[in-house]
Amino acid sequence: MKAIAIDTSNNTLGIAVLNGETVAGEYITNLKKNHSLRAMPAIEALLKECGLAPQDLDKVIVANGPGSYTGVRIGVSIAKTLAWSLNIPVAAVSSLEVLAANGHFFSGSICPLFDARRGRVYTGLYRYQNREIKCTAEDCNVLLTDWLKMLKEKGDPVLFLGSDTGIHQETIEEYLGEKAVFGSLTLQNPRPSELGRLGLKKENCQVHALVPNYTRLAEAEAKWLEEQK
Repeated sequence: MKAIAIDTSNNTLGIAVLNGETVAGEYITNLKKNHSLRAMPAIEALLKECGLAPQDLDKVIVANGPGSYTGVRIGVSIAKTLAWSLNIPVAAVSSLEVLAANGHFFSGSICPLFDARRGRVYTGLYRYQNREIKCTAEDCNVLLTDWLKMLKEKGDPVLFLGSDTGIHQETIEEYLGEKAVFGSLTLQNPRPSELGRLGLKKENCQVHALVPNYTRLAEAEAKWLEEQK
């Protein structure tokens, strides 16, 4: 099966092409640039480099959030358009699960983290079991201090992953001390090849039913709903 994996949900722009169990090609950057201008050219260039045309694809896989509201929408829109126009299946994977998948060989809990501002984070809790990543606490948008209190009560070593962990490292260490482990530089960005690997095992979605997972309403939407009350 030939599949393309697309991640525009955060600063990382990631595209991967998988041919069965082989990663044929992978493109990844971690830049504060407009994904809407860069994603399609990156897809086109990678497919060409791999000697494939869009019509050769059998499946589309997308990271559907949480993350940047605009970024998540871009990736989901591209994935849905490709799947619909090519009449092929599409599957979605949590952006946090993709990041957590970098924690191969860590025996404790894995905590992927994206900053959500105002002391909040997008996060969840994962663990490798029988070489497969499993979610042990659902993805959420939460005050970091509340999340860290819960992790402290569990008492397990926790591997923190994500380029935003540096923003919160001091607070994390204050609560968890030596139980907090921080991934190396090369583990901090979600990899599109991991997204593809995970997505090949996910159930397919109905194209028109696939929606972004924002985890919470955009600030403007929340304000509007509050005003309606």
